Amino acid sequence: MALLELRGVDAFYGRIQALRGVSIDVGQGEVVALIGSNGAGKTTTLRTISGLMHPTTGTISFNDRDITRVGPDKIVGLGICQSPEGRRLFPRMSVNDNLMMGAFTRTDRPGIASDIERVFVLFPRLRERRNQIAGTLSGGEQQMLAMGRALMARPKLLMLDEPSLGLAPILVETIFSIVREINSQGTPVLLVEQNAHKALEVAHRAYVLETGVIVQTGTGKELLESADVQKAYLGM
Repeated sequence: MALLELRGVDAFYGRIQALRGVSIDVGQGEVVALIGSNGAGKTTTLRTISGLMHPTTGTISFNDRDITRVGPDKIVGLGICQSPEGRRLFPRMSVNDNLMMGAFTRTDRPGIASDIERVFVLFPRLRERRNQIAGTLSGGEQQMLAMGRALMARPKLLMLDEPSLGLAPILVETIFSIVREINSQGTPVLLVEQNAHKALEVAHRAYVLETGVIVQTGTGKELLESADVQKAYLGM
């Protein structure tokens, strides 16, 4: 049984259908990538899982529980946390305070302190910047902070939406290395990413989404070697 299951999910913005019969699984211990072009429905898929919008048809389950109509606050409480596209930090708050906002539903102070230390080990730059105002960080540092904030909720599933967007190549390598490390520590990851090559390199399995429809699935290695994926997404 998968940790997260979407079955036949349709989703609309008004009269415009964004997802058509989407079915995906994320298992314990996996990195699962969702790749596709702009407007394919990748972020909509994450929004639907997060409870920010609800499917018109289809079901979503997490840890054997139906969450199809569950609200976003309760979704977070169940252990699904998202680092959103564009980071969406609290720009006038410090790095440390942004991290604490990720733990706002928690009351276990020793655990919170331990998790902040874990974030600082994963992202040493944040330790150096812990008292700096988040809005003054570089783009790469802000992405690290957005991921760290999501980790502060102790997610059972971490969803990352375009973590490499707008970053210099050396920082892209750093971010994907950290995705591997987070997963190796036991956190499953659902990764939405336009950098298909890097996403497929770190993914155990992946799905290709086109205009709201899953058109191809396989292991990361299989899709890297797929002629269709290479032509459409890898520039080969």
